[in-house]
Amino acid sequence: MKKLLNTLFVTTQGAYLSKKGDTVVVNHEKETKLRVPIHNLGSIVCFGNVSCSPFLMALCGERNVTLSFLTERGRFLARVQGPVSGNVLLRKEQYRRSDDTVASAPIARSVVTAKLANSRIVLQRAQRDRAELQDNPAVAKAIDDLWESIQAVKDESDLDRIRGIEGSAANTYFGVFDLLISANKEQFFFKQRSRRPPLDNMNALLSFLYTLLVHDVRSALEAVGLDPAVGFLHRDRPGRPSLALDLMEEFRAYLADRLALSLVNRQQVRPEGFLKTESGAVAMDDETRKAVLVAWQKRKQEEITHLFLQEKVSLGLLPHVQAQLLARHLRGDLDGYPPFLWR
Repeated sequence: MKKLLNTLFVTTQGAYLSKKGDTVVVNHEKETKLRVPIHNLGSIVCFGNVSCSPFLMALCGERNVTLSFLTERGRFLARVQGPVSGNVLLRKEQYRRSDDTVASAPIARSVVTAKLANSRIVLQRAQRDRAELQDNPAVAKAIDDLWESIQAVKDESDLDRIRGIEGSAANTYFGVFDLLISANKEQFFFKQRSRRPPLDNMNALLSFLYTLLVHDVRSALEAVGLDPAVGFLHRDRPGRPSLALDLMEEFRAYLADRLALSLVNRQQVRPEGFLKTESGAVAMDDETRKAVLVAWQKRKQEEITHLFLQEKVSLGLLPHVQAQLLARHLRGDLDGYPPFLWR
């Protein structure tokens, strides 16, 4: 499973990817820049004007290597997928549960509980590590409010009310997110979440990291035979990977938000690396995007003890672990779905 940690990100505009035997070859301006054996890769992500030969696409499909195409700013465009894996009975059970709001509620409740708990720990760690936050009443209140939301959701069986608690708690968390930013405050600030498009530097960074996260979660779900488009918390919508969005809620604060704060507070990304377009949207330049991708891959190599498995797991494999646990629950091997909880 170690190859699942290896993602080839191609950001050089005009690059061309081809197949030579069982090797992925990256060329730019008639010069070979990189050769990677296909068995070393779990996925390939192409940003912007990057093209691939049909023979490489076929090889990726055969070897179950996800090949995704995104815009230069990180918006998902398309992906190449081989034959659908997994037991058809697993997907049929997924569809049955998703169509039944009562059956969907326990899984949605587990996901939301983990999201709120992990978000709360992000605030607690920031409060512990920074003296100016230790006596900040807004942060303290947000931590208390998130705890109340966790208590409220853990016994809730109505799906709409679970979603309502999740939405309110997300507002509480993001309401103090700006206080966690300590460097270059004039250029890196957070007033509210803006997505399509991101309207400030911090939202641009978060959106890019969320795109990387949903890519990894979607690939993990497909690997165990689940349909990424059919969720329990997020409802079906054409073109939306609802189940991937469900599962990534557990990881947002721990994997993406913490990395974004670290990159900004340690000044590993600079304000001049963010560009505002005529439409008002903010995007990262190529150098900044590469720095974020390197940090993302490095973060995925770190290890944590998984509370349910009681084993050390690389962070990059967490989506695959959770996808497998969800599949086991839907098959009836586990009484409930055990979400990812950070301690």
